Amino acid sequence: LRGSGPSSQHLTGTCAHARSARMGVMKVQKTPQYFKEFQVKYRRRREGKTDYYARKRLIVQDKNKYEASKYRLVVRITNKDVICQIVDAKIQGDIVVCAAYSHELPNYGIKVGLTNWAACYATGLLLARRTLQKFGLDEKYEGQTEPDGEMYQVEEDDDGPRPFTCVLDVGLVRTTTGNRVFGALKGAVDGGLDIPHNQKRLPGYDPEEKELDAETCKKYIFGGHVQEYMEMLQEDDEDRYQSQFAKYIENDIGPDDLEEMYQNAHEAIREDPSPKPTEKQDSYPDLKKKKMKLSQKKDRVRQKIAAYKKKQAAAGGDDDDEDED
Repeated sequence: LRGSGPSSQHLTGTCAHARSARMGVMKVQKTPQYFKEFQVKYRRRREGKTDYYARKRLIVQDKNKYEASKYRLVVRITNKDVICQIVDAKIQGDIVVCAAYSHELPNYGIKVGLTNWAACYATGLLLARRTLQKFGLDEKYEGQTEPDGEMYQVEEDDDGPRPFTCVLDVGLVRTTTGNRVFGALKGAVDGGLDIPHNQKRLPGYDPEEKELDAETCKKYIFGGHVQEYMEMLQEDDEDRYQSQFAKYIENDIGPDDLEEMYQNAHEAIREDPSPKPTEKQDSYPDLKKKKMKLSQKKDRVRQKIAAYKKKQAAAGGDDDDEDED
């Protein structure tokens, strides 16, 4: 029988040491099991589209509120459009409750500058009025009917339903003071939505004085910053003004027309924020490129080779003429 005392343990350790000495030092490799346990990040994290650290804190709901919806005001700005949506996170995925886009603003009189700060404000205002109309709260909560740039917060009505509450979702945007996403926020708040915020990120806020200059904020709401830039270019560089504001000139919109244009648009949005259906065609052209047959591909290659040889021959003839000269 094998012993279990200290001497037997010493012999066992000696044998193991002798075996390792004969086999040499073995490098520990990552086994297939290691790679099977590797946790791959979410697809939208790998694509750099979603900040899940922020998303978790935006959609988490208290357990004692059961399945009560927690809405988000999602603002995304592209090169040509401003997208504002009221989104509700479900187990199945995000559900868009209501949406408004800046390409709808031409229906209300804003035909140019669809991505500037004033357009973001108008899009947020359109979303707010459309959402409240959908839930039957548009008459109860009218918001700030005359924008003056002051800090505004919706107050709850004691006799009626509570205001529609949501939180701002800016995505991956840098939340700098005066950013356009806060233009959409300001428009939605003035439209009657209850969104927790403060005045620190609105244009015109002075961090040293810790006060908001309402006149500066109002100037941005009605496109005053664009007006100043247009007037500056008219005086300093007329050619650049003609090229940069070609659409404004085409629609006969000058620097003095901007404030009235945005003011009329705000009134039109409040009168009828419902979406306008677009005209549909019976059929649309097929833009998908058809796949070529093998014979067509070979013929295309032959044509390219022939065109290349013809070009080379013509170039060679020109070189000979130059040498003779």
